[in-house]
Amino acid sequence: MSDEEKRRLRSQAWFEGRGARNFANRGWVRSRGVPMDHFDGRPVIGICNTWSELTPCNSHFRELAQHVREGILEAGGVPMEFPVISPGEMLTRPTAMLLRNLCSMDVEETLRANPLDGVVLLMGCDKTTPALLMGAASVNLPTIGVSGGPMLNGSFRGKSFGVKDAWNLAADLRAGRAVNEDFEEAEGCLTRSVGVCNVMGTASTMASMVEALGVGLPDNASIPAVDARRRVLARMAGRRIVDMVREDLRLDKVLTREAFENAIAVNAAIGGSTNAVIHLTAVARRMEVPLDIEDWHRVGRDVPTLLNLQPSGRYLMQDFHEAGGLPVILRDMCESGLLHGDALTVTGRTLAENNAGAVCWNPDVIHSVAKPFMVTSGVAILRGNLCPNGAVIKPSAAEPRLLKHRGRAVVFENQDDLGRRVDDPDLDIDADSVMVLRNCGPKGFPGMPELGMLPIPAKLLKQGVTDMVRISDARMSGTSFGAVVLHVSPEAAVGGALAVVRDGDLIELDVEARRLELLVSEQELQQRLAAWKPPAAVATRGYVRLYVDTVNQAHDGCDLQFLVGRSGSDVPAAQH
Repeated sequence: MSDEEKRRLRSQAWFEGRGARNFANRGWVRSRGVPMDHFDGRPVIGICNTWSELTPCNSHFRELAQHVREGILEAGGVPMEFPVISPGEMLTRPTAMLLRNLCSMDVEETLRANPLDGVVLLMGCDKTTPALLMGAASVNLPTIGVSGGPMLNGSFRGKSFGVKDAWNLAADLRAGRAVNEDFEEAEGCLTRSVGVCNVMGTASTMASMVEALGVGLPDNASIPAVDARRRVLARMAGRRIVDMVREDLRLDKVLTREAFENAIAVNAAIGGSTNAVIHLTAVARRMEVPLDIEDWHRVGRDVPTLLNLQPSGRYLMQDFHEAGGLPVILRDMCESGLLHGDALTVTGRTLAENNAGAVCWNPDVIHSVAKPFMVTSGVAILRGNLCPNGAVIKPSAAEPRLLKHRGRAVVFENQDDLGRRVDDPDLDIDADSVMVLRNCGPKGFPGMPELGMLPIPAKLLKQGVTDMVRISDARMSGTSFGAVVLHVSPEAAVGGALAVVRDGDLIELDVEARRLELLVSEQELQQRLAAWKPPAAVATRGYVRLYVDTVNQAHDGCDLQFLVGRSGSDVPAAQH
């Protein structure tokens, strides 16, 4: 490494020189068994690890981190692994989304405070991916993402079994079409290995976004968690990050406006999670790249769905990888002019160059732009008096008959009210009703939980109803499905129109026209809003109080207001 390259390294400010502080810094690191020649100007690379036994999706990350470490050492770098908070969606209460921003703060401040020249981000369960990207974006060091990969395909009674199938089985249990023994047997058949959900849920969607943004290596999205190729990818990422530091390939050269437009288009093509709307908006605003909810309408509306994968289709993530994975979709979209193929990636090559040789091995899993799986786009942005700042729906996951619908509202005040009444046989509801859930947004819950796929009432399930229009200010899991309108903004807890919907009000949904309307007069709506009283405070101390006081609404990415933008990597040193 040249003297000029050494001077550019942040780590040299800690380790180079003969002062007392430099002496102490080297000495304390050497206490781990690090040899003296590791301080000769080699890039110091952080391995940001979200391993936790409380986050089962990420529970193989100790091994994955070791492969990253070996790659860094092989390329002449110095690995430094560190932990950050690991918000796992399954076990974390009240919701992992509440902790996404806290995790991003952990990443940002750890990167800034320590002698790191670049970082490898290990991320899996869905909120860890945007959290790590948000924190890294604010610091803007050379950065590469390594996702943990999906679990193996489930197999239940001789058939493939994914998370969507599990939701259907749960509905059958409530309707009396299945028994507890079926459910208990299915548990072990679904989760056959470590890794994230085996469908195009939020975790695999965000892993795909990492690849589409150019922050991950090709095949990052789909290699199964337990596949040896996932370990190789981790090792190659360790090698590559060292060269990225030497090339000064920082995150702002990759996370450009074109990269975010690519991600929006790819999300549509894969039938990706609606959560990507919130997460990509938050990452872009950390990077100070202009991105608005309307960009999802402008960029993604005419992109067809190419992937026949649950919850929008039939197959599972392992099938996706064996069919050729995301590189096939990226190549086809680049060749069709749907992506900015010249966008730079962490490989140092363009997105088009990375994926030029991709081959589809199963056209029933991965369709083409010329012959798409569905014409409908993955995410639609709705506007209207019920959601003046926007709401989202995933048309590919809904029954087509419900994409244009008018029905009377059946309102649930919150999660507890929903749980008490949804299966009441006397509930005044029919198949044409519109279920409305409020007070589950960023401030109202708080944390905006995945409650948007309201359970269809048991009495309707018994009648054979499989989908209904459901509206809320909550999110839903990327593994969920149905005619579900989400992220209604502004939310009910801050006085949005959702707060004053009444039982029996007519609501009209028209996805083609991108419209969601509460069918009352403007005068009536304003009178209701004027009489509305805000709910009592839900948080009095700690991080939750900070979150509630400063969180942005869904259309702005649900980041904390004071975290939007960059902090940079320069930090003053204390003098001794």
